[in-house]
Amino acid sequence: MKQTPAIFLIFLLLFTVGPVVKGQEVPKIPINTVVERVQKYFNVYPLEKVHMHFDKPYYAVGDTLWFKTYMLHNQLEYEPSKIAYVDIINGRDSLIQTLRIPLKDNGGEGYFVLDPQVIKQDNYRFRAYTKYMMNFDMAYFFNKVVTVGDAINKKLGTEITFLPEGNKTKATLQFRDAKGTLLGRKKLTWETIDGWDPFDKGKAETDDMGRVTISFASKDKNLLKKGRLLVKLDGDAALVGDFPLKDAIVDVDFQLFPEGGDLIAAVPKKVAFKAVGAHGKGLAVKGRVIDSKKQQVAEFADFGLGMGYFEFTPVAGETYKAVVTLANNQERTFDFPAVKNEGLNVVSVKTNEGSMTVGLATNDSYFSTIQNQPFYLFGQMNGHLIYGAQVTLKSPSLSINIPTVELPNGIVQLSLLTAQGKVISERLVFNEAAENLNLQVKSDKANYGRKEQVKLNLANLTTEKLPSSISISVIDEAKVPFDDQQENGILSSLLLTSDLIGFIERPGFYFDANAKNRKEALDALLMTQGYRRFVYEDLIAEQYPKLNFLPEQAITLSGTLRLNTGRTYPNGGLLLSVPSRGLRKDAYTDRDGRFIFDNLSFPDSSKVTINARSNDNYRNIVINMDQSFYPAIDENNPYKANDVLNIDKEMVSYLNNSKNEFRTSILIDEVAVVAPRKVQRTSKEFSSLTGLSMAEHRIEGERFSGCNVLTMCLNTILTGVTYDAQTLKYYLTRSYNQGSRVPVQFFLNGMPIDENALNAIAPAEIEAVEIFTRDDLGTVSRLYNNDGVVSIITKKEAPKGRRMSAAEIEAVLPKTNIIDFYPLGFIKERKFYTPKYDTPQTRGTNDYRTTLYWNPDVKLDEKGEAVLDFYNGDGNGKYKVVVEGMDLSGKVGRTVYYYNVN
Repeated sequence: MKQTPAIFLIFLLLFTVGPVVKGQEVPKIPINTVVERVQKYFNVYPLEKVHMHFDKPYYAVGDTLWFKTYMLHNQLEYEPSKIAYVDIINGRDSLIQTLRIPLKDNGGEGYFVLDPQVIKQDNYRFRAYTKYMMNFDMAYFFNKVVTVGDAINKKLGTEITFLPEGNKTKATLQFRDAKGTLLGRKKLTWETIDGWDPFDKGKAETDDMGRVTISFASKDKNLLKKGRLLVKLDGDAALVGDFPLKDAIVDVDFQLFPEGGDLIAAVPKKVAFKAVGAHGKGLAVKGRVIDSKKQQVAEFADFGLGMGYFEFTPVAGETYKAVVTLANNQERTFDFPAVKNEGLNVVSVKTNEGSMTVGLATNDSYFSTIQNQPFYLFGQMNGHLIYGAQVTLKSPSLSINIPTVELPNGIVQLSLLTAQGKVISERLVFNEAAENLNLQVKSDKANYGRKEQVKLNLANLTTEKLPSSISISVIDEAKVPFDDQQENGILSSLLLTSDLIGFIERPGFYFDANAKNRKEALDALLMTQGYRRFVYEDLIAEQYPKLNFLPEQAITLSGTLRLNTGRTYPNGGLLLSVPSRGLRKDAYTDRDGRFIFDNLSFPDSSKVTINARSNDNYRNIVINMDQSFYPAIDENNPYKANDVLNIDKEMVSYLNNSKNEFRTSILIDEVAVVAPRKVQRTSKEFSSLTGLSMAEHRIEGERFSGCNVLTMCLNTILTGVTYDAQTLKYYLTRSYNQGSRVPVQFFLNGMPIDENALNAIAPAEIEAVEIFTRDDLGTVSRLYNNDGVVSIITKKEAPKGRRMSAAEIEAVLPKTNIIDFYPLGFIKERKFYTPKYDTPQTRGTNDYRTTLYWNPDVKLDEKGEAVLDFYNGDGNGKYKVVVEGMDLSGKVGRTVYYYNVN
């Protein structure tokens, strides 16, 4: 992959800014030493980023969600990851599924079926990453909230608003049935719960318009953060509304960010600000700055999204406050940071053609104490050191030009360090002078008829044409209306949000050339957003992060072969087979009994068998598989700010179309069943576990089919649970990753058991395993000093019959020298279906599709062009074409094109 050459980076580091004067202090850590240690980090720790392109912004139950995964890396001298992972997480932060995506040429395709039997109306978060990215902060994973509505199973349509009233909150709701009819004069009961316990409840009745207003206690804001409002209409168990209470919190977080980090007396510079509501999104604000005498010294207003900046010169010894006016004309007052008499900051970043100008500024009094002292200025971009200089000031302000001709587009992190290696000021700036991947779309006509064939010409107009990975979607925008500025496309994802910590609202806005104040708003964003992929002080001290995961090249299965005495078994032979793929592979253990099967490829849900019965004394051999590690669920991820509260209202046009599309698939509501009903056993049967809330995960017994050794299967199948081979204990993954070593407690049919008893359980007798990550009442944790519960429920005993023979007993006993399991495999291949309407008979069918065309792997010819054809649906109006792509040099591009259907 072509990147900025390292030799160019080193060349920049040879400069010294400022005159060499007599009496100048010698740096305690020479700049060459600093550069060597920082460069070592950048060379040894490559950077990987992941982006997902979806066929449309939201979906309905019954749809198939299509996506393309892009992986960007920044170095040539290593083999990048060939596997990406996608976690699907529901609105309650429970993992629904993990998908394993094979990557070819830094791209991979996938899908997820929104099965009506599994998926409910909710806000689902898609989280994408590579195993190598797990070595670093999860904040840099790709995150996108995808809202899913329901027009098939949902019997109750709702709309809710919250209004605070002192220590109470007023909630106004409106109800409709599945046909959209208002549910007037309906009695209901409601309760607000925090986990399992209600903290308020009551009864009410809807008016003629199906509306009702209820008031509940909300003094304790912590109850609202994770609490929910449950409303049940009388007479029908299916008419239940469930609403998160976090949207009932009304609060304002206003922060001030002096450019470069400090308010320095007598130094004029920008002060950025950010106003955010409790929901995590920006608030429109304006205001003024007053001093200790309440005299106005500055005023401000946001550029949009609650962010902006203003010019300000603080006075030594003075204190300041910001008087902020909100959209409802309410005023709030916030303290300014303290004014410092000493300090040196990075300020006044300006971009010019071929360079950017960086200013260093201090006041006269502090300059007199530092004028002979050396400082270091470093510029870092996308995991490359692009600039470095030793700086000595000859006046209180200094301008430095940094060449940008060879730089790609993206965030540049400027850091000012003392000669001891301490960072004293930082500034982020966005470079967008380079050329992006220039993609162009044209259609053979501007206007089409319904079900008419469309031909699109896709061209790469980039100056230097390189092989590219490109995906394209075509949607009926009348059915899928969406503001494109809200989209986190490949440009905003890989050039902006992947390098910043926290939630970025409307990321597409910063790349919309027609957006007002776009560049000013982007500068304000960079002055108010966090960036901490590394700490210079650690790199200079040669304290580098530990790598637990290397870039994956293929599926790998590994473990240890032991005798039943616990001793390792060297030079032992093992045979791996995947019957569904006709795959057979052998391996031998090393001197420590370790074995590894690498370069594997098989689809998910494939049965894998590992056999060690070819060895001498095989009856005494035990196969121990290594655990697969996955990241913990990052609860309350900042991107949950994109959750939609009133899904029925926001997706009304899409859900109406969905009703038409799936009306032949909707089953009748009632059916007479004469067969005996299968009763599902749960942990609620056991008195010792009745104090627990609902299980976060349930694994049905069918998943243990073919499992011989229960612990081997549990190591890979327990969602959100980590096995530690040193302590031989199981832990909740989220707690384990935070350093906790309090184990989970296992229960067998309500009776506590320890880990040593697990293999005495026959996997074939398991009906289900339920995982509880919370114990809100403490009924179990106080007694067993545990963190989390794994409840194993076995099938009820069958009627007694004849005695089993010795051979039959041996056949059902777990075999430790051969194991069957179902590891996570690659997502199964599936192609997007595109109908053809080339005959009168086919044109006579109804076509309610919202995605008309999806191609995750567009192939361009030698000229960088491709012709794509498909047929329109029955919808009239604008059709939206979205193309995203990345070439081998790492350039990314995105374009949006419209055509009309009448």
